[in-house]
Amino acid sequence: MIIEPSLVRGLIAAQFPHWADLPVEAVDASGTANAIYRLGADKAVRLPRTEGSAADVATEHRWLPRLAERLPFPVPLPLAQGVPDEAFPRPWSVCTWLDGANPAPGDGSSSSDLLAADLAECVLALRRVDPAQAPPAYRSEPLASRDATTREALVSLAGIVDAEVVAAAWNEALSAPPFTAAPVWVHGDLQPGNVLVADGRLAAVIDFGCTGLADPAVDLIAAWYLLTAGARETFRTAVAADDATWARGRGWALSIALLELAHYRETNPVMARIAAQVIEEIVT
Repeated sequence: MIIEPSLVRGLIAAQFPHWADLPVEAVDASGTANAIYRLGADKAVRLPRTEGSAADVATEHRWLPRLAERLPFPVPLPLAQGVPDEAFPRPWSVCTWLDGANPAPGDGSSSSDLLAADLAECVLALRRVDPAQAPPAYRSEPLASRDATTREALVSLAGIVDAEVVAAAWNEALSAPPFTAAPVWVHGDLQPGNVLVADGRLAAVIDFGCTGLADPAVDLIAAWYLLTAGARETFRTAVAADDATWARGRGWALSIALLELAHYRETNPVMARIAAQVIEEIVT
């Protein structure tokens, strides 16, 4: 479904007419879950592109206000929840607009020790949130359960990545002791498109569609998706990741990046470029 500004203006006028006079501006984003539009100066409209992401609307409206109280960095706060209608068949949302820019993967200017420390502070704060009644995260499964799909992606990327080196890195991650403790809150998808930076610091964390309870190693993907080598060590020290957790985090980043590169290399060049960068960071 093609989502145009005129559609957004019509939805706002029909369901939230008190905002009908506000300008609507498309946001240039590479994400695949939601189409994002800026509404006026301080609001954002998020329209799910898939049924899966539509299911995240209710989760975010329930949990983001609670998480925001416990996190040291801004997150989008839900302002209104749109309902499906003839113009758009899925639930959608209006939330607060947050300023900042998505970091460029591998860009040293936005991969500083300060950003690493900020990311660690955010991850640790999430882990401390009370897990009572929290939903499982999108990536709540054991890392080993991704073995078949990860290897299928690797086969499909023959000639694009160094299959032998990547397979060795994946095998090393699988050999790490599995997570057996109680799951904790994770963001679940700390990638460039889901964080905002300003002046080399973390400005906001956005898109909590994957959030919930999981192995804390899931959020360590930030080390490879958002940081370069030096800052990566700062991040590891700050989150006090032991060898097993760090190895699983590396495995999560590798598995996610392989699946993304296999899926998006012909349809979403930005996502594919990020995934390729992550794989390169891991095997290097």
